[in-house]
Amino acid sequence: MQAKTLLATALIAFALPAMAATGVKDIKVTADIDAIQNPAAAKYWSNVAADLKDAIAARLVDRIDTNGATLAVDIDELALTNSFKSAMGMEDAVLSGQVNISSETDNSAFDAYKLSVTSKAAASFTDDGKPLQAAFTDTPEYYHAMIRAFADSVAQNLK
Repeated sequence: MQAKTLLATALIAFALPAMAATGVKDIKVTADIDAIQNPAAAKYWSNVAADLKDAIAARLVDRIDTNGATLAVDIDELALTNSFKSAMGMEDAVLSGQVNISSETDNSAFDAYKLSVTSKAAASFTDDGKPLQAAFTDTPEYYHAMIRAFADSVAQNLK
């Protein structure tokens, strides 16, 4: 019995390093935003790739590792509602992209999934955490809420 307990303890000890959080050495975000028709929204969304990269990096600062994985996000859908539709609750905006995690040194640090965040899921809070009275696609508060929600989801899904 004692030998089985010792063996089980040893197996758990060897398994723990494999369950450690994936370190990240590089974050790449790409986005094709040519389809944005709303000029006011385009003013904010034109920087989505850089802003999303910064937001993800801020959430993973404690997981930076020179031998870590590469996190690549390709924003492939930026379906924005216009202010009228959003105000009427007729449509929900979507920020969607492919997330790929790869590593040159760790065969267990691979993952790929599609991630979508809707404006309703983003909860549309201001930068200081106050709920917005109305979240329109052409306001900076709306933009920041969507970026935060997407970055939070990427960080939470990183194993």
